[in-house]
Amino acid sequence: MTDSRETTPLRNAAVIGLGQMGRGIARNLDRAGRLAAAWDTSAEARRADLSPAVRLAEPSAFGAASTVIFVVPGSAEIRAILGGIGGLLRQPHQQQVFIDLTTSHPAATRELAALAKATGREYVDCGMTGGAKAADAGTLTLMAGGAAAVVDACRPTLGAFASKVVHIGEVGTGHAMKLIHNMICHTIFLATSEGCRLAERLGISLETAIAVINAGNARSFVSERRFPDHVVSRTFDGRSRTANLAKDLGMAADLARQAGQPSPYSALAADILERAMQQGLGEQDFTTLYQHLEQIMPRGGQLA
Repeated sequence: MTDSRETTPLRNAAVIGLGQMGRGIARNLDRAGRLAAAWDTSAEARRADLSPAVRLAEPSAFGAASTVIFVVPGSAEIRAILGGIGGLLRQPHQQQVFIDLTTSHPAATRELAALAKATGREYVDCGMTGGAKAADAGTLTLMAGGAAAVVDACRPTLGAFASKVVHIGEVGTGHAMKLIHNMICHTIFLATSEGCRLAERLGISLETAIAVINAGNARSFVSERRFPDHVVSRTFDGRSRTANLAKDLGMAADLARQAGQPSPYSALAADILERAMQQGLGEQDFTTLYQHLEQIMPRGGQLA
């Protein structure tokens, strides 16, 4: 007779980075009984309301974790954690897997994967979509790059904070898909903002414009969720900085250039976001760009 009782998962995962995204990811792993350790350089971020079963320790102590999940700004931070005398790559391990949840350039991702492979570790790059709310709710969608068998082995852990995991291809393709995703998403946000600002200038309320857009073919996640939740509501709390969007679009435009793919829309979006950075808007929530749209548009496209 087969024992149908569920096996309690082992606490063998560690999370590095407890910011807007990492905090929710860590909490969901903790609730699922899978999180053993966590770390962030910020003392405030380390107060992430995790259970006593989770050890707060620096990454050099993560050698015993079978899975180490990076939710840091990008590849530079991961490289710093891996390298050096006390770096994670110097720690003994048993078939450890690194899961990279950053938004990074695929070339840098492949370099990190090679470093990990040289020490007997596997590397999976996972682009995320859904934002901080989905991280909190455990409903992220992940775009995974890496060996199929390794990605499949990671699915129980990833399932603690994601409702969908799509295997894209080899290492680097997860981050490539994330850049393409963000290239489309951020460009749509700026295009929707441009249309709605014009509507307001012509005497049409933002609420009415969004209601019509969402009843027609111009609707998108941006119009259905971002605008009602964060712009129409005047809360401007999308929980991501303008600097993040500028970084993503800059990498996406570079990726397109390297591939020989014309990308005028993403190049324009990257230019607009760079103008926002130059005007000191980098640390503001990206949804506030709606309020500053005229001042960050290229000269030939200004509404004023």
